[in-house]
Amino acid sequence: MKDEVPNLRDYDKALRDEAAAEPTLEVPQGAPTSKTQIIAIYGKGGIGKSFTLANLSHMMAEMGKRVLLIGCDPKSDTTSLLFGGKACPTIIETSSRKKLAGEEVAIGDVCFKRGGVFAMELGGPEVGRGCGGRGIIHGFELLEKLGFHDWDFDYVLLDFLGDVVCGGFGLPIARDMAQKVILVASNDLQSLYVANNVCSAVEYFRKMGGNVGVAGLVINKDDGSGEAQAFAKAVKIPVLSAIPQDDDLRKKSANYQIVGTHASQWGQMFQDLAEAVGIAPPVRPTPLDQDGLLGLFDAKDTGGDYQLVPATDVDMRGKHGTPKASLEVIYDDA
Repeated sequence: MKDEVPNLRDYDKALRDEAAAEPTLEVPQGAPTSKTQIIAIYGKGGIGKSFTLANLSHMMAEMGKRVLLIGCDPKSDTTSLLFGGKACPTIIETSSRKKLAGEEVAIGDVCFKRGGVFAMELGGPEVGRGCGGRGIIHGFELLEKLGFHDWDFDYVLLDFLGDVVCGGFGLPIARDMAQKVILVASNDLQSLYVANNVCSAVEYFRKMGGNVGVAGLVINKDDGSGEAQAFAKAVKIPVLSAIPQDDDLRKKSANYQIVGTHASQWGQMFQDLAEAVGIAPPVRPTPLDQDGLLGLFDAKDTGGDYQLVPATDVDMRGKHGTPKASLEVIYDDA
């Protein structure tokens, strides 16, 4: 039994080494040639990516486009609105189960459809038992085995968690898997911080020779205060849509009702978004530094005007603090 107990020190070192490893720099060159637009959508957890994507994909399908929606978030909540709150089996969960049974994964095990939209969830590891980014990589490896590169779609929409910046979640940007990125944010500092981080990742890989750019920003729950608009202007990306902070939208989303349809009062808004997404070119953003980001907000709300006060050794020692003799060398006058 003793041999079965893992060496936690070695395990911790392995995780740290993995996290510290530089990304592979073999980024393909040249413009994308596939007729399929593969678009990665990033944003802070809970900012409304799933709401935006479920309705956007549904509207695209109504407009006659073939759409594949892939949830790349370990929470597996991307498709919940599309499927009326039902959780579909994830690729990682299904792959593990089928492997134990000695069976192969089939398309029908992991891909489901509604309203002309094809959708699936990559999923993630059990809590505390694996790396979410590695799960994403494993999921895409399985998609390739299922024939991903031979599928016929006009749009493939990838829903990525923006809070996590490890290699797995940065895969579409680092490996040119997507042609462009769309950001979802609101008029709050944390969601714009995440959006700015994604812009930084795009800029980093563009310097390495990558082709992925940012197509624009979708402002969700827009209260008209203007910070997200100011952010888009500052980083030089367009605003593709401003979805208002509206009680009708909140209730319908909470009840898993699709509003990205011509039968809804919000249909035109999502049709305009779908058209903008289709034609928006991938541009190279100019990410902000921390002070620039704070500058978008009133200092009284963020504390952005605070001046850093250095701590001293006596401060750190607290009640144990006693003045220490100076180490400065004093020379007698010659």
